[in-house]
Amino acid sequence: MTTVLVTGGSGFIGGWCALALLEAGYDVRATVRDRRREPALREQLHAAAEFDDARLTVVPADLQRDEGWAEAVTGCEYVLHVASPTLRNAPESEAAMIATARDGVLRVLRAARDAGVRRVVLTSALGAIAYGHAPRSTPFTEEDWTDVEADIAPYQRSKTLAERAAWQFIAEEGGALELAAVHPGAVLGPVLGPDDPPSLRVIRGMLTGALPACPPFGSGWVDVRDVADLHLRAMTDPAAAGERFLAVAGRSLRVAEVARILRERLGPRAAKVSAREMPLLVARALSLVSPPLRALRPQLGRDFDATSAKAERVLGWKPRPIADTIAETAESLLAHGLQ
Repeated sequence: MTTVLVTGGSGFIGGWCALALLEAGYDVRATVRDRRREPALREQLHAAAEFDDARLTVVPADLQRDEGWAEAVTGCEYVLHVASPTLRNAPESEAAMIATARDGVLRVLRAARDAGVRRVVLTSALGAIAYGHAPRSTPFTEEDWTDVEADIAPYQRSKTLAERAAWQFIAEEGGALELAAVHPGAVLGPVLGPDDPPSLRVIRGMLTGALPACPPFGSGWVDVRDVADLHLRAMTDPAAAGERFLAVAGRSLRVAEVARILRERLGPRAAKVSAREMPLLVARALSLVSPPLRALRPQLGRDFDATSAKAERVLGWKPRPIADTIAETAESLLAHGLQ
């Protein structure tokens, strides 16, 4: 069987990528920073699908260290490089976040090249495409790049610089190694276990009433299961080599629109969900003192509309309706006691 390495296998996207690979018949080798996360990862994946436990191997590897990467990629035909600093595990400074993301992707690419891996699929983000630009009426596409000199958050800057470094490496040192990149918008969907991925905190905050008003911005949203599916398509399709693919399900939705969908689909269980949008001036003022809003400051008042037409045309990818995903995300959070 073909073996695929998934970096960051215990994360939200990484876990679903590992599950999709196992269901598709691949053997999976997943990296985790902390080996103590292996039992929980195995338990969550087995709860979601039936597979021979021997087909899943979990190995320790850290983006900030060279140790372990050569062993992790040995014998793998493909690599899904999902691991990256997030709002949950971010280093203390912006410089450290950027260095971890950029140096980490280069460690993975070097190890993959040296091991004869055929293709690496990099999990980038809409944040590497749509930020730092003036307002526009047309949707963002894969031709766009985030302006790292603009007023953007550290996460978006780190994702952009890491991807830039990846493409430069492939052009200058990659040899026969191929690269494709997937750029999800705001990722929602069911959780595999009692985890708290940063991408679901908006839904969680709505359900608990922690968001008395919705931040005034809009973004593309996408189901984590569809993100995993796009990774697998980008991994094997010859047309994906050297390409970037946006992953969003339809048009941009304001956060308040997401709240209204929750109220419509969950009824009384969404009693604490507020669909009121915070006035922009109020949001900007509060962002000076509120850490969550401070992180969103570059997004306030904006709509980050993007299109996945390329992924649909080239790879035959088709995302599920985002309203279904929003409802299923909430159902999953409630079922796992994360309300």
